[in-house]
Amino acid sequence: MNLLQKIKILSNLGEILHAVGSEKSWPGYQIGINEEEYLNLVELTNRVHIYNGWFTAEAVKKAFLGISTWLNDEDLTNWVNAYPVNQNQPKTVALIMAGNIPLVGFHDFIAVFLSGNKSLIKLSSDDKHLFPALVSLLHLFDPAIDNWVEIKDFKLSGFDAVIATGSDNSANYFQSYFGKYPHIIRQNRTSIAVLDGTETKEELEALGEDIFTFYGLGCRNVSQVWLPKGFDLNRLFDALFKFKEIVNHNKYANNYDYNKAVFLLNLEQLLDNGFILLKEDEQLTSPLGMLHYKYYEEKADVDNFIAANNTKIQVVIGHGFVPFGKAQQPGLSDFADGIDTLAFLTGL
Repeated sequence: MNLLQKIKILSNLGEILHAVGSEKSWPGYQIGINEEEYLNLVELTNRVHIYNGWFTAEAVKKAFLGISTWLNDEDLTNWVNAYPVNQNQPKTVALIMAGNIPLVGFHDFIAVFLSGNKSLIKLSSDDKHLFPALVSLLHLFDPAIDNWVEIKDFKLSGFDAVIATGSDNSANYFQSYFGKYPHIIRQNRTSIAVLDGTETKEELEALGEDIFTFYGLGCRNVSQVWLPKGFDLNRLFDALFKFKEIVNHNKYANNYDYNKAVFLLNLEQLLDNGFILLKEDEQLTSPLGMLHYKYYEEKADVDNFIAANNTKIQVVIGHGFVPFGKAQQPGLSDFADGIDTLAFLTGL
């Protein structure tokens, strides 16, 4: 399978993911699969929450739509053409995927696939149904995909390099176990927003997408907001009100109620609107169902904080940074942790 063929089947998959994510009925054979195959993916989208309660149909469709923006001939071609790809000397790359949000490791798979290497994949137990379904679709387009991706349920062996994503604790294990191989090992990260006081209501509502998409479980979710001194928090509460239905998700509600009880028992000062807690705290990472905020007087204070915590911050949202509402919409070249995965893979 050459590079053009790989890009073509990924583009075909992108059309399917966009259609399912947009809740379209089967578009016809021009989409590349029959109606039964299409409806099987729709059914999995609606059923996967049985295995992981965070993976609601809405969350999975958001993931599909995000991935589909990458999977088109033009963007994939421009992306990979910037690197010295060699399709004739494949290495085997172990991919250890996280499971905090649906298909969070799919970008790594694309990078390995297009770089001319083979993926040896260990799926998270929290997300072990969606990726195999997508590989099955790629197999329908070209059975040769089986030469480029293998999913393992047991101990990985016979690999040349590793890309592993997990928590800070698992990263220590990954480092000790895989440190002798060429590797990328990712740890916990989170995202912040910086307000300057001139934000419109529409921008603050878009910030809600950055906070609540995937229930706040992703490294690109905003967990802390920096506010100019004197900022009226009611503006933020008003803008976030459109997301009030999130508390109807039982797992989110359980976390929200638990953290509220714990912090109130500890006599912590909280602001509460019934579905998210606001706490003034300089800590980057906030518990689920809570948003930390911090006031600043000088922009330099924020810049210094970002510089001091750059290894823990995935995205900064705000004027002059990533636009509001775009935290969960990375492009192909928005590499996790700022590490160029394709450069790593093509340099093996």
